[in-house]
Amino acid sequence: MLYHFHNTPIHYETFGNGQAIVLIHGFLESATMWKPLIPQLSKNNFVITIDLPGHGNSGVIAETHSMELMAEVVDAVLQKLHISSATFIGHSMGGYVTLAYTELFSEKVDKIILLNSTPAADSEERKKNRNRALKVIDQNAKAYISMAIGNLFAEKSRENFTSEIETLKTEAYSFPVEGIKAAIKGMRDRKNRTAVLKNFKKDKHVILAKEDPILSILEAEKLAAQCGCKIKIIEGGHMSLIENRDSVADYLHIIG
Repeated sequence: MLYHFHNTPIHYETFGNGQAIVLIHGFLESATMWKPLIPQLSKNNFVITIDLPGHGNSGVIAETHSMELMAEVVDAVLQKLHISSATFIGHSMGGYVTLAYTELFSEKVDKIILLNSTPAADSEERKKNRNRALKVIDQNAKAYISMAIGNLFAEKSRENFTSEIETLKTEAYSFPVEGIKAAIKGMRDRKNRTAVLKNFKKDKHVILAKEDPILSILEAEKLAAQCGCKIKIIEGGHMSLIENRDSVADYLHIIG
């Protein structure tokens, strides 16, 4: 299904009936990443998946896709579906969008689940890396995408999930370059939302992976604890839905 936000197509899908759950994918991903969880989650819930701007089948809205802009896109889709509140599950960049949404529309958030994500802003070193990435993309976007996706996985996973990694790369190659750059700029410029997560008084969870090459497990765990989150630590790297799908599914089943 398509919704037009500022004359830009935004692709979304819905499954099942019941309480609303919004699934928000990460950078260089699309709503397809959630497919393995849909049968379980949609048994007793109304599940909404959305392709964020510049990803999947959604168009590019602006030069920079800020977390706030993407949160507004999510809210527009939920308004179209007449959803007044929902549980939000966000992977990596999807977690950043979830927290931006929580800051803007806290009354519409029933529960937060961050998967391989953090409320912290980029460090200065990370921002420099984002800027370098923008230059690399201009030179060779396909090489950047291949490298970036491979680096999301724990070292041992790169051998065990070669087919899945290639599938991710093939899909990401089809994304508009301007959409990829817009997301990088949005992540680079995002604010620290630790206070947003800490001040959210409803149910909140963080799922972290021991070998995550993107997030420092020690820092992420400490920050989640400071924010009063329930914490689940599992094996694998940044792509937990591929590297350790059963553990993620089991935990989501336990917390409803």
